[in-house]
Amino acid sequence: MTPQAIVFDMDGVLTDTEVIWDEVRRGLAADEGRAWPEEATTAMMGMSTPEWSRYLVETVGLSGSPELVANRTIDAMAERYLVHLPTLPGAVEAVRRLAGRWTLGLASSSPRRLIDSSLAALGLTDSFAVTVSTEEVERGKPAPDGYLRACELLGVDPAASVAIEDSSNGLRAAAAARMKVIAVPRPEFPPAEDALALADVVVEHLDEVTVELVAGLV
Repeated sequence: MTPQAIVFDMDGVLTDTEVIWDEVRRGLAADEGRAWPEEATTAMMGMSTPEWSRYLVETVGLSGSPELVANRTIDAMAERYLVHLPTLPGAVEAVRRLAGRWTLGLASSSPRRLIDSSLAALGLTDSFAVTVSTEEVERGKPAPDGYLRACELLGVDPAASVAIEDSSNGLRAAAAARMKVIAVPRPEFPPAEDALALADVVVEHLDEVTVELVAGLV
């Protein structure tokens, strides 16, 4: 047996953008004099655009509709990406290494606009057979919808496929989709212990995600 496909998360796995998301959202709150709830950063990881924009309005207290807040946030993210899109060590090499053996998909909480621009900047657009934004499914992570949709588009069985994730909500989503899960936790935003326990393998760096490691998971 060997995995039928590999599905990557993007933010926090390929791109080191979780910090940028946090800085942009905190900046919007600070501009309006709103206090930043202690749990807000972790809570929004993996949420779809409608979910996190509603959270920013209803919980953080930003002014305007969720749609307007989403547009302000995404515009600010796009501006930051134009200046510099930080890539995690070994990300491009890991994608190309695994793409040489398996079909790849991507299930991201980023909006379509940022997925496409990020993969283009990394030179990885053609490495992924399908990409799914949580804007394009009913529920964001920790619901499994994005991973299930990616597997559906790839024509593979989720239980015979592998997900690569970093965050609590992402790990929960991949596990809920019944996929084999490789965790690459980020030290800045460590996943909860119960979420990390859902992973089949935990590695510190993408360099450890070898063909041999992945092949042994299914």
